[in-house]
Amino acid sequence: MIVDFQHHFTPRELLNAGSSVSVRLDKNGNPANLVNPLLADLDAHIRMMDLAGIDIAVLSSGAGFDQPDLEICRRVNDAAAKANRDYRGRFVGLAHVPALDGKLAVKEAERCVKELGFPGITIGSELQGRPLDDEALYPLWDIAQKLGVYVFVHPLPAVINWNLMYNDDLGRVIGWEFSLLNAALRMMNAGVLDRFPALTVQFAHFAGGIGRYMGRIDGFVQREKWGTAQIERHNRRPAKPYDHYLNTRLFYDCAGWAGPDRAAKLGLHWIKFGLQEVATSQVVFATDYPQAVRDDREVKEYVQAVKALPESAAIFGNTQRLLPRLAKAA
Repeated sequence: MIVDFQHHFTPRELLNAGSSVSVRLDKNGNPANLVNPLLADLDAHIRMMDLAGIDIAVLSSGAGFDQPDLEICRRVNDAAAKANRDYRGRFVGLAHVPALDGKLAVKEAERCVKELGFPGITIGSELQGRPLDDEALYPLWDIAQKLGVYVFVHPLPAVINWNLMYNDDLGRVIGWEFSLLNAALRMMNAGVLDRFPALTVQFAHFAGGIGRYMGRIDGFVQREKWGTAQIERHNRRPAKPYDHYLNTRLFYDCAGWAGPDRAAKLGLHWIKFGLQEVATSQVVFATDYPQAVRDDREVKEYVQAVKALPESAAIFGNTQRLLPRLAKAA
């Protein structure tokens, strides 16, 4: 069974899209969210999945990654549940919640899991400018582990506020990946994964390629050596070696390369680097459809290329670790 763990949609009434792909600009004139009419066209999603050989897609929506409005979250969640019913189990929804409001986040997460049958929750890598180690998120982490569901972390739905990144689409090219890496590292340093030992977190895009930075990360955690042992905010250290969190606690999807051209070549280049940096046991399959890649034939080529990898059985088999009930049903 092939499950796409990063597959995006937006209910038509929340999309405000024309007939072609466009981009929303932020207040500084930087490209932010891609507005793609395919996001609302689930018939097109099914045609692509049938051609590419994808059995199930896990739905997440940019409208809900950092959404403080409970009503909008509920509209997205209800639309995902309807998609699952309408297309006979081809889609699985994730719960979109007002994450920084603990009571509302818990209530909506419980509704989505208990009533709608969702296997996870999704949030952005930054939430209204606040990091994922913020204590305001503790209720969300707590309910996720109590419900036994995972949390999918997607790049922040904005552009990092740094004027040297206000050219060449750098906010999306590297800024989003930097945000993922930053979020994962802060969660480890702050002890979030220790405080919530049953919490399961899946980071998009190999957590921004965090593995390739471990030489620096491991080096600079020697706080005495680098003069930060007594400096507030700069002297945090993880309770266990980083390898423990990277290779046993966190999960990653293999999306993150940017198409849509040469999907197979670009995708494999990205995945091969990622698999050198984190344990294969922690990697799940994903396409980032219809944003990073949206041509049906190219998605098919990408799936076939991943299936040809020596690690393919493990990558596709890891589905059961995040979606055990779904895997058993299959």
